[in-house]
Amino acid sequence: MSFLELVVENVSKVIKGKDEKIKLVTSCLLAGGHVLLEDVPGVGKTMLARALAKTFDLDFKRVQFTPDLLPTDLTGLYIFEKETGKFVFRKGPMFTDVLLADEINRATPRTQSALLEAMEEKQITIEGVTHTLSDIFFTIATQNPLESEGTFPLPEAQLDRFMIRTTIGYPGKESEKKILESQFDHHPIEDIAPVITKAEFRAKMNEVKRVEISESVLDYILDIVNTTRNHEDIKVGASPRASIVLMKLSRAYALLEGRDFVLPDDVKYLAPFVLNHRIILTIEAKIKRLDPYEVISDVLERVKVVK
Repeated sequence: MSFLELVVENVSKVIKGKDEKIKLVTSCLLAGGHVLLEDVPGVGKTMLARALAKTFDLDFKRVQFTPDLLPTDLTGLYIFEKETGKFVFRKGPMFTDVLLADEINRATPRTQSALLEAMEEKQITIEGVTHTLSDIFFTIATQNPLESEGTFPLPEAQLDRFMIRTTIGYPGKESEKKILESQFDHHPIEDIAPVITKAEFRAKMNEVKRVEISESVLDYILDIVNTTRNHEDIKVGASPRASIVLMKLSRAYALLEGRDFVLPDDVKYLAPFVLNHRIILTIEAKIKRLDPYEVISDVLERVKVVK
C-alpha cells in the first residue's frame, strides 16, 4: 500500500467520502503551507485536523477564536514568579505542530495578525525576544461563510498567508450513512493511529524538495499567474507569492501521487485552490455575480497547457 493510500485509509475512518480533500490538505501540510477551510458547521473541519495530526504523530492544539481572544492567548506571555523573582515565559498554543484556529474570523484583527509572523516565518517575537516554533508548524483555520454578524473578515495580507482556501462540503448519502454507522459505539477518531513517525514525516517534507519541476511547467505556472494580472474581470491579480506557493504545492501533490516530477495537470488541478483567495474581482464582475472560481476557470482555459 502506498503512502497516500495509508493516509487516506486512516483519515477516512473519520472523514468519509472526501479522499480528494484529504489528499489536498495533506499536500499542503507536506509543502509547509497553511489551509483555510471555509464551510458550514458540522462537516468535519475539526476532525480532519485532528485525524491528520494523529496520522503523522504530530502535536495538536485547538483554539476557539472569539472577539475577546487576545494575541497573548495564542503566543503566550511572560509571567513574574515570586519564588524566583524572575519573569518566566509561558508558551501559548502556537507552540505545537498542528494548530486548529477555529472560526478565525470571530477574532479581532489584532489577534488575527498575531498569526502572521508565525505562519510565514515559524517564529514569534514577544517583548523583543524571538521564539522559534516547530519546523512543521501548520495552521488549519476555519470560518463559517454563512454568518457575518460579530465577525471580522480576514484582510488580504492574512489571506495570502494561506497556501489554499477550500471547503469540505456535505457528504453524499452513502458516505453520511457510513458516518452514522461508525459512531454507534464510540467516535472513530479513537481508532486512528500514526502511519509514520514525526521523524519520518519530516523526511517526507524533505522529499518534496527533490521532486523535479521542468522549465516548461514553471513557465506554465507563470503564465497562469500573469494572466490573472491582465484579466478583464480581475482588479488585482495574484502576486509572486502565488507562483511560489503553486510550485511548492504541485511538488508535494506529485510526491503523494508517487511521482518524482510535476505534471502540468497537477498545476491545473491545484491552481483554483491556490488562487481563489489571492485575486480581487472588478466591480463589474461582482455585478455579473461571478465568483473567483469561475474567473480562474476562464484563466485556465486561456492559458495553453504545456507538453
